[in-house]
Amino acid sequence: MHIRVTIDPITQQEVSNPDMHPCVYQGNGVDGLEIYFENEQNRDEFLHWSHNDDGRITLQGDSSDDYVAEG
Repeated sequence: MHIRVTIDPITQQEVSNPDMHPCVYQGNGVDGLEIYFENEQNRDEFLHWSHNDDGRITLQGDSSDDYVAEG
């Protein structure tokens, strides 16, 4: 499955015309995640976030008792 994300994770804004914007791709060509950014600065900031040794991004969630994951 190929997933294309057109909401910039830094600004939370929709990236219109994503083919004209910078992106990060993780996957094997058929199955992967494609994330688009409003500009190079946001992409660079995203790339500086913490990564595991295997190159995967670690996102931290809210572990409080009142947190309910949706989706």
